[in-house]
Amino acid sequence: MFSFAWDNFTVAVQAASQPFMGAGTWMLVQLICTPRVRIQEQKWSVSIRILIVDDFEDWRRQVHSLLQARPSWQVIAETSEGLAAVQKADELKPDLILLDIGLPKLNGIEAARQIRRLSPDSRIIFLSQNNDLDVVRTALGTGALGYVLKIDAGCELLLAVEAVLGGAQFVSSSVKGHPFTDT
Repeated sequence: MFSFAWDNFTVAVQAASQPFMGAGTWMLVQLICTPRVRIQEQKWSVSIRILIVDDFEDWRRQVHSLLQARPSWQVIAETSEGLAAVQKADELKPDLILLDIGLPKLNGIEAARQIRRLSPDSRIIFLSQNNDLDVVRTALGTGALGYVLKIDAGCELLLAVEAVLGGAQFVSSSVKGHPFTDT
């Protein structure tokens, strides 16, 4: 593992080889970004209940690991598809939902529309690899307050969660600077 300074972050790079389906190995590289200036942590009177929705289990595990940086944030459920996300949001009424777009059975954008009706107090952050500006605009148009590209999640996910929990909109730096409607 090694680390370096970049912008206002310290970036740690960790690499490990992993077996790949019995056919050799592949290299897993993890970037962990932490702000060099300490972010003022919000003081919550209760824990923040989070639902993670992504069809890739290893990615959900990575997101869960990142969220453990804040003891008051509690992952209450995970699911891999859009219909289950709507059902869990209706049943559990989480404070925050981290939602992918490319989901089986019901895409994340349609899931967000349904979730907003069933659990209007739940805040939504899209966590997607899709950087198409029309998709970002459509996603934010559902009432979501955040959009984080997966490639930026190591550096920006915690910042996005804090901003959205505080009522502010957050858009990944990779797509920032484009006009998005405030929702």
